[in-house]
Amino acid sequence: MKNVIYLFIGIVFGLALTKGEAISWYRIQEMFRFEGFHMFGIFMTAIPVGAVSLLLIQKFNVKTIGGSAIEKPQKHFHPGIIFGSAIFGFGWALTGACPGPLYSQIGSGSLVTIVTLLSAILGTWTFGRIQNRLNL
Repeated sequence: MKNVIYLFIGIVFGLALTKGEAISWYRIQEMFRFEGFHMFGIFMTAIPVGAVSLLLIQKFNVKTIGGSAIEKPQKHFHPGIIFGSAIFGFGWALTGACPGPLYSQIGSGSLVTIVTLLSAILGTWTFGRIQNRLNL
């Protein structure tokens, strides 16, 4: 039953991305060329919504669906973040997709995005295999 909840949340998220045009290759290219405000407006809305959500989770001691406490992990900086961010940004600019809207793009009929999805899965798998050798 828990998976049905996740499926519903994913469908709502996909609809929001589609209706907000966040899955549009043209909107993403417009953002990277600094020709339009649309995607930046989405980000500037998402950041405060996420911050307020985190504050409310902490204030009301919200639990996960499974009943465990939600803990904020400590993140530490290391130089690999810069290299990884650059790879992510180049991939996003070239393909017009970050991991969030991949499924929505495929669902909307952009079947070439399957190549991007498979590449993202392969990259994640590769990182998992070599992570312990990267001195992170």
